Amino acid sequence: MSDSTATVPAFHHAAFHGRVGIALNDITPPVGIYSRNWGAAAHDVSDSIHRSLTLTATTIASLSGESPLVLIDADLGWWRTPELFPRFQQRLLEEFSLDSSQLIFALTHTHAGPPLLESTDPLPGMELTKPWLDSLLETAVTTVRQAFADASEATLEWRTGHCGLATTRDLPDPDSESDRFLCGFDPEGQADGTLLLGRVTDAQGNLRATIVNYACHPTTLAWENTAISPDYIGAMRETIQQATGAPAVFLLGACGDQAPRYQYVGDTAVADGHGRELGYAALSTLAGMEPAGTQLAFEGAVTSGAPLAKWRHQPRKASEKIASVESSVDLPLKDWPSAAELEAQRIACTDRTLQERLLRRRDIRLRLGDGTTYPLPLNIWRMGDAVLVGSCCEAYSMLQRELRKRFPNNAIICMNLINGTIGYLPPADLYDKDVYAVWQTPFDRGCLEATLETLTQEIDDILR
Repeated sequence: MSDSTATVPAFHHAAFHGRVGIALNDITPPVGIYSRNWGAAAHDVSDSIHRSLTLTATTIASLSGESPLVLIDADLGWWRTPELFPRFQQRLLEEFSLDSSQLIFALTHTHAGPPLLESTDPLPGMELTKPWLDSLLETAVTTVRQAFADASEATLEWRTGHCGLATTRDLPDPDSESDRFLCGFDPEGQADGTLLLGRVTDAQGNLRATIVNYACHPTTLAWENTAISPDYIGAMRETIQQATGAPAVFLLGACGDQAPRYQYVGDTAVADGHGRELGYAALSTLAGMEPAGTQLAFEGAVTSGAPLAKWRHQPRKASEKIASVESSVDLPLKDWPSAAELEAQRIACTDRTLQERLLRRRDIRLRLGDGTTYPLPLNIWRMGDAVLVGSCCEAYSMLQRELRKRFPNNAIICMNLINGTIGYLPPADLYDKDVYAVWQTPFDRGCLEATLETLTQEIDDILR
């Protein structure tokens, strides 16, 4: 056997070694709460519970416990009232003595939950919303506190897998002679099925948790569904947890143009089937990982019937580097009416579906103000060899594809809908077409490309 191995690099997972804590709690609202998320919906309130909604908290810190990162992820849709998330954020920052770069509050983006909404309008079921929102904030505080109490020495490692659940959802309208696109499955589209699986193990190599980063809109359940549901995430979480006996955390990827092939239904069994598909794909990825805390190293050649390359596992010390940055990118805004004008249009409107669109556009305008540009906040975390990035927008999958191409030696966790909600980030070439994500977003052409370049620079800087 040759001992000349210097030119053959060892194989290892992107990893971080430090202190990790995990906790989760139920945040299911009461039946009868206002839960209208679809313009085509005929109902306003929920009448049942399909599956419980869950809030998870993950704390990540150095072995000394200094400068911890706090990641909250909740089975919720989007922040409809602009002032609501800042209030949640301020309470959490003060409670745990964090700066804003250290906290991410992410949403799984289920479209079958109660809107994060405060309203003086006489909406059915809204009398249940404020008490539930108050309890949601208190549960978030409690869950973070539990995660800190659970924290212990651990290794977080990442492996890339694949799941075919996500498909491209911008379909050229076959019945239109214009450039109109429908928001639904395009059989000719090229989706990004990348599944990034995080494995948390303790000092003895025992599994403590899994983290699934995947880009697919949770829009299985639509206007015909009247039940509270986490959509596919609930069955995904159940599938993994039953197989591993450890908590499963879901992080929504850059899914602006991605959704299940079969969706917009009222049958909750379809959502469960989607969740099992993703859960099994995650378990397959987990099963293919190298033993915790090791690398696969080339030991040399062995002469047999063929010249054989012999590889064996060796201990590997994972990186303990951790950092957090809050940056921003100035994005151009479209020439929208003011919030007051949009509200006047909504009040005068008699079409139920159009009223819903105007309400959402008004709320976005309130968040942005009346300027011509907006400094979009960006969060960048380093966890050893891995980098997590995200914004409050719904970026197209091009963002995560390009970032992963530019940083092939690192695990790049991309996230949508963190720390608030605004609108989509579509690629520039779609701005000449009639696409929902383009006319919905307040951001003008070039928004995605500018975000990509800023994140590229921030990732490069944080890895130095």
